[in-house]
Amino acid sequence: MNLKNIQTEVDASFLYGLLAEKEEDQNVKEIFSQMSAIEKSHAVSFLQKVGLTEKDMPKPSTRAKILKKIGGILGYDYVLGVLMDTEKSLSSSIGKARVNTKTQASISDTAHVKILENILQNNPKIGGNALSRFEKRHRSVGGNALRAAVLGGNDGLISNFSLIMGVAGASSGQKEVLLAGLAGLLAGSLSMALGEWISVQSSKELYENQMSLEMDELEVNPEGELKEIELIYRAKGIPAHQAAQMAIELMNDKNSAHQFLVKEELGINSEELKGSAMEAAISSFVLFAIGAILPLFPFFFLGGTPAIIASAISSSVGLFLIGSAITLFTGKSIWYSGFRQVIFGLLAAAITFGIGKLIGVSVIG
Repeated sequence: MNLKNIQTEVDASFLYGLLAEKEEDQNVKEIFSQMSAIEKSHAVSFLQKVGLTEKDMPKPSTRAKILKKIGGILGYDYVLGVLMDTEKSLSSSIGKARVNTKTQASISDTAHVKILENILQNNPKIGGNALSRFEKRHRSVGGNALRAAVLGGNDGLISNFSLIMGVAGASSGQKEVLLAGLAGLLAGSLSMALGEWISVQSSKELYENQMSLEMDELEVNPEGELKEIELIYRAKGIPAHQAAQMAIELMNDKNSAHQFLVKEELGINSEELKGSAMEAAISSFVLFAIGAILPLFPFFFLGGTPAIIASAISSSVGLFLIGSAITLFTGKSIWYSGFRQVIFGLLAAAITFGIGKLIGVSVIG
């Protein structure tokens, strides 16, 4: 276990503690507190394995502190979602290490999210409604908006940077580059917006129809749906008597039962359908445009080689920031992800610049 994984355990303990602090349901708060303590104990054990003591425990990382701030803005469901992804990543790395060292697998190797799920599902204090709410939070991660923002900006930046460099390679004229860059910005933004609107609207219409059918089944055959909920709980490993009680409790609230069945049977999170297709389209337009304007901006004031250099610099800064933001999801080093993004972006722009240069020479010649 290397120091990086020790830091991961420390961060997980910190973030579970944060979730416990913000949780209103006392039973779920206790679960998060238990998970925080479990993660801390793992960190202590790993420290001891490398000859260190609890006094050498590292502080929560900058990434963890940023996630705390983002949680305060986007909601702490996002923090829970990132924890799920981190636990799975850690579990995967441990599994690979087991294979490489040919050592026996341990139950503790599995993602701690499974431990969390088992504690929730087998704790008699956690009723059906609380479990259903946790499942919804677990799957509907508030970070989707942030992820979409980062990726939307990345698409706009790289695509327009490559386009601009291609045109700059073929023509040294400032106006030509500006015209092409503005056209790329508008065309890309509009395309992204339209695609997002169609995607969201079509999904909403399809899912709303399926949800309506599920509600009809609840009203026409409540006994059958009650049994179905019980079987779903039992399939999760919950004892039969507890599953039956949880199903009865959930059926006392038809809306909660409907949401549960829609999620478990159809794989639909009804919370995600509350978003507006138009809002999604506008967001996509703006995010793509923000990324696309970075490589274009210098050409409003400069031309020729100075403009190309300034565009490359501003784009590199944007690419590094995007790469750094991606580490919130991946847990990788900021420097590694940031410079990787810069290298790939500059490589794509260099290729299109070279192609533009060849085309420009052949056309002029």
